[in-house]
Amino acid sequence: MRVLTFDIEEWFHLLDFEDTKTQNQWDGFEVRIHENVDRILSILEEYDTKATFFIIGWIAKKYPEVVKKIAEKYQIGCHTMNHQLVWQQSPKEFEDDVESCLKLLEDLTGKKVECFRAPGFSIRESETWAFEIMAKLGITTDCSIFSGKHAHGGMPSFKHQHPVLISYAGITLKEFPINFKHILGKNIIFSGGGYFRLFPYWLIKHWTKESDNYLLTYLHPRDLDVDQPILENLQLLRRFKSYVGIGNAENKLKKWLTDFSFTDIQSASEVIDWNNTICVEL
Repeated sequence: MRVLTFDIEEWFHLLDFEDTKTQNQWDGFEVRIHENVDRILSILEEYDTKATFFIIGWIAKKYPEVVKKIAEKYQIGCHTMNHQLVWQQSPKEFEDDVESCLKLLEDLTGKKVECFRAPGFSIRESETWAFEIMAKLGITTDCSIFSGKHAHGGMPSFKHQHPVLISYAGITLKEFPINFKHILGKNIIFSGGGYFRLFPYWLIKHWTKESDNYLLTYLHPRDLDVDQPILENLQLLRRFKSYVGIGNAENKLKKWLTDFSFTDIQSASEVIDWNNTICVEL
């Protein structure tokens, strides 16, 4: 089971970077979301592949036509309204943010939105309260757990590399975690973002074969946008992580879709026997 997902953000939506943190700042940057989403949709059409799109509410509010175009053929998920790290918010702030995004997406598409991904996989062991809020708002499926250390969060204590049920404070959600390769004592992620851009395709292909039972991807429009501007004031390491491998990423994705079959979260969930799936207490 290989699941293809996209986080629909603008090219400047980098987390934990002061120059691109607020909506007032976002309005001053070049708009590239239309051509970048069209590129993704064209690739999916060419390779007849399903995918789930986690969309920022800010994108939906400013460019509703983008959401409607995606929703014509593909599953929509929530990526919060304002793309802020979960651990930088109070539970009330998080709830208000997610609720406003869900309402906007559902009003635009006429469909119930039941999937969620936190920006930057920023639900840590100390933010498990977020799952209770998700369930309260009607989310049934989460894709926020990053099974290792991450620059913006991660949950190293979570050891499962396949879809499971997670239980917290009396609620239960379906969880599609990001999986990894365990190499030299470290959990190496390869199936999305900068990791996908960094590693050579032959290695991604090899690891994908080894992960045949389950693989979850997470790509962004900016990962495929070779013409995007370079943000100023990024530290050297952050600049490398943000722009490495973009020139070859689209060809790499097309090879991936040629060599392997992918589907969306909804289709993957329908073939899982959730009644006989492990339930993990958080």
